[in-house]
Amino acid sequence: MNQNKLFSHTRLQLATWYTVVMGFILSLCGFGLYEAILHAHLQTLDRELEAVAGTLHDSIENKLKQPGHLEQTEKQLLSEPQSKRHILGAIYQGNYYLRLLDHSGQIVTEAGFVPLGLPATSTETTWQNLKDADGNSFHQISLLLHTQDNVSWGYMQMGRSLKDLDDYLQTVKLILFFGLPIAMILVGGSSWWLAGLAMQPIYQSYSQIQQFTADAAHELRTPLAATQATVESALEMPRLDEIEARDILRTIERQNRRLIQLVADLLLLARLERQAVPMRLKLCCLNDVVGDLIEELEALARTNGVTLTADIRMPHPVEIVGDEDQLYRLVSNLMINAIQYTPAGGKVIVALDRRDRHGLIEVQDTGIGIAPSEQKLIFDRFYRVNSDRSRNSGGSGLGLAIAISIVQAYRGSLQVTSKLGKGSTFTIRLPLG
Repeated sequence: MNQNKLFSHTRLQLATWYTVVMGFILSLCGFGLYEAILHAHLQTLDRELEAVAGTLHDSIENKLKQPGHLEQTEKQLLSEPQSKRHILGAIYQGNYYLRLLDHSGQIVTEAGFVPLGLPATSTETTWQNLKDADGNSFHQISLLLHTQDNVSWGYMQMGRSLKDLDDYLQTVKLILFFGLPIAMILVGGSSWWLAGLAMQPIYQSYSQIQQFTADAAHELRTPLAATQATVESALEMPRLDEIEARDILRTIERQNRRLIQLVADLLLLARLERQAVPMRLKLCCLNDVVGDLIEELEALARTNGVTLTADIRMPHPVEIVGDEDQLYRLVSNLMINAIQYTPAGGKVIVALDRRDRHGLIEVQDTGIGIAPSEQKLIFDRFYRVNSDRSRNSGGSGLGLAIAISIVQAYRGSLQVTSKLGKGSTFTIRLPLG
């Protein structure tokens, strides 16, 4: 397939488009995954910061007395290291900072890991994102404070460093950044492989069509060339008597009849594959089909020195619903092949049986047999086990191809068992009506 430019180009196009589409889908999925991770971590961070800030807010409010003013004892409580075990214990366990502001926005006191150069912010917004002088990110919450007398004291701002989150997100970005090209390479390779698998049946069909066209052209050329040679030789003769003219006409008629039969067989095969052959369905008796063909082909068998007999194994008629002409064509093709490929003195036995709601017809011969390597090829068009002999007998190599097509149209089966030098057995299984 890679040697054919049309299929190689088509395969490349399929693989490229598949890779592009999958790359776009993977990019969207990667972006969505990143946004989902970011949203989940921010939600967790908000809940964590809100819980810690709420606990400290309640603890601090219980000690406030004057609005915007901290008593000395309160300042010591917020700044002394031992306070880590009390109301500020939570913020010293993480990257938190705490700022208390009066109503004018002036910082009254700070505690925790207060970043340098962190700008003052409005207290009107509950949630804020800030950056210090070094560019480090912080997430902050602002809460209103009241004194013990429930008078507005000012504000409490509590924030947390986002360095760990930024580091984690940077790792995720790196994974996505390097993972996407690797995924694209894998997708590209898989696309090329899958495109090859998908196109394999098409390529096989294309190859069969090419082979069929070449074989058909070869088969048609032979009688045409013979006819042309006969006509040319006749034209070169200065005079033709009646006997010579009749011989030439008989030769032309024989070649013309071969052409007509070959074209008819090709048309029948094409129609069978498209299931375009009109089937005149009726109840057909296989006993009659076998019996009639035994009588019709008895003369051909006698001419070839072959004994042709029937073996009817069922006392009652075996009937199926089908087209009588197609059934005759099916069985006669097998019987004619058996007679032609059986040497003089041999036997051809046509057996009829019934088994598992199927009618069975076996055509057994004591002919030359078929090699195991050829048994899968004999149903191909124009294939001959013995080309020279088949050509001499007028065969075109389409008989078995027509037979298998008819059997498949009836949803039946056609099997062959054979040994070289001992003969062959073709078994037809057709569902009963």
